[in-house]
Amino acid sequence: MLLEGYSWVVFGISVALVSLSLYAFAHAALQREDAFRAVDKQTKPFWLLILGLSVIVQFLPLGPFGFMLVLAGIVATIVYLVDVRPALRSISGGGRGGGRSSSDGPYGPYNGNR
Repeated sequence: MLLEGYSWVVFGISVALVSLSLYAFAHAALQREDAFRAVDKQTKPFWLLILGLSVIVQFLPLGPFGFMLVLAGIVATIVYLVDVRPALRSISGGGRGGGRSSSDGPYGPYNGNR
């Protein structure tokens, strides 16, 4: 009974990681090519290749060394989501606030009555 509960946990984690990788791949695919160069990150084809391989590796039965490939793919996905995605959002002005600073008010920057 304990192993059955454990298998559901592993399955849930696997589904979450595949979903995260698919989201990162879709996000990279929808970005402009020049945005990657503008933020001084790797090129769009590089990230599409790495993230695409990450998704594919998670579906293939690769034997005992497959865990290392899946782990490398998850690390690449996390690097994209934590480092590249925010840089792309800052250059495109997307997301919350439209690229504004956290101290900006509705009519411009708030300077504290100075």
